[in-house]
Amino acid sequence: MNKNSIHIALFVLLFAVGASCKKKLADLYNDPDQTTQPAVEKFFTEMLDNDRVRPSYWNVRTFLLMHTGIYTQSAGYLNNTSVYQQNPSYTQDYWNDFYRPGANGGGVMAHFRSIEAAYNAAKGEQQKKEMDVFLQAAKVVMLDQASQMVDLWGDIPFTEAGSISSKGEIVMAKFDGAREVYNYILDGLKTASDYFAFAQLSTVTQASFSRQDILLAGNTEQWRRYANSLRLRLLMRISFYDEARAKNEVMNILNNPTVHPLTDGSTGYLPQTTDILLQPLANYTDDLRNALTELTNHSAPGYMLNNVMKPANDPRIPVMFDKSGRTVNNVFIPNIEYRGLPVNMSAAQQQQNIGYYSILDSATFLVNSKLPGIVITAAEVNFLKAEAYERWGGGNAAAAYEMAIRQSIAFYYYLNSLNNITHVPLVPPAAADVDAFLQNPMVNYTGTAADKLEKISVQKWLHFGFLQSVQSWAEYRRTKYPRFSFSPASLPGYESPPSRLVYPASETAYNSAYALVKDKDIRTGKIFWDVK
Repeated sequence: MNKNSIHIALFVLLFAVGASCKKKLADLYNDPDQTTQPAVEKFFTEMLDNDRVRPSYWNVRTFLLMHTGIYTQSAGYLNNTSVYQQNPSYTQDYWNDFYRPGANGGGVMAHFRSIEAAYNAAKGEQQKKEMDVFLQAAKVVMLDQASQMVDLWGDIPFTEAGSISSKGEIVMAKFDGAREVYNYILDGLKTASDYFAFAQLSTVTQASFSRQDILLAGNTEQWRRYANSLRLRLLMRISFYDEARAKNEVMNILNNPTVHPLTDGSTGYLPQTTDILLQPLANYTDDLRNALTELTNHSAPGYMLNNVMKPANDPRIPVMFDKSGRTVNNVFIPNIEYRGLPVNMSAAQQQQNIGYYSILDSATFLVNSKLPGIVITAAEVNFLKAEAYERWGGGNAAAAYEMAIRQSIAFYYYLNSLNNITHVPLVPPAAADVDAFLQNPMVNYTGTAADKLEKISVQKWLHFGFLQSVQSWAEYRRTKYPRFSFSPASLPGYESPPSRLVYPASETAYNSAYALVKDKDIRTGKIFWDVK
């Protein structure tokens, strides 16, 4: 029997679970653990307060830096024997975190099922109408996270996850095909967007939604943009697998911005108000110093810094990296230039010379407790628009590409500016310097169509960095850019990075439905959209 399904079903039936205690929630938000009555608004807040979105120690240390950060070379790493081997304990935790609540927050699917159950049990249409906004917003969050589960594993338990039969028996969740889950997600996002386009909330409902919505403060227009932007992301994700559908639906979105508004900053860009970011709560004090310094992964990645950024004199270098240095006889000797950790050395050589290489910026990343969780940004949306226009016409690809880079620069300087306690924020580059950067031959939007698409992909990868390396890994597998070179590891069967994660033990050992997907469960298997 699927342990995840059991936990979700029990969570739907019995909400008073101590494991989902949320100490991070500020007092101004209702505490969902102080009631045994299923209230959708409290489940909703709990669903949003999620460490798989926040740049938390758990998310960064055990998953991003150990897996997708390595597979995308967006973080430095040592070429040890098992560098490309999936850590089964950590990926089990990440899998569990989607399906059930626990110490890391999580339980996106469990919370959504709880909201669904409360909605379906509501008495009268008026009560359901008051719950609609919570249900639709929760659906967008769940679909977002479900798409990431598909991108990591492929087929997943989805439609039956957390279900209970009419006899009150727990349903053993089947694995739904990755293509079918994507179709469900794309349809669900359109439905949600259409709902938010015409949502009319009562004064009481709007007040409750604004209070409980720790992501977008009850702004239905922002929820609409989030749903549309996510739909754009996923349509482009399938665009080499089903180009006809992707082209038709993407161009419909881009040609009708009033009907399908996006998180693109087209009317003015401010990261704190344009991008979809999960800001820290009032009493949130976590930072990444332990997550990043416990591993060598706080070293600057070689290909990103040495091959892409330095030759182009990228203005993001100072806010993304520290030059750092080494200590000799108790004297710190600073490095005089930025240097990323190469991947074409043995682990011993890398470790021996580690002090000569730069690290991820301390002020921006390591000690920044104000660092938000990144859901989707205007820069990503404009990179997607640029790719669509370049491949299919209908718009100005160069303008979208340049806007995306400008927004990415502004975004990273914004992240740096949030940490105004431990340092003086760096001054953003002058407009003339950004203009000059955009004219650099490595960046300038010139060349063949293939050259331009490669530049779009490389700059999007750079923008994602290690914090969004789940998205970066999916885009790398989809586009095959950047053109990485990985040093082979010596562990037999794990010489190179995987093209998907293998299922955790909870599924292989306890879910009888696993037998139907067992043949697909290999690390060299491909997600359905990975066809290029």
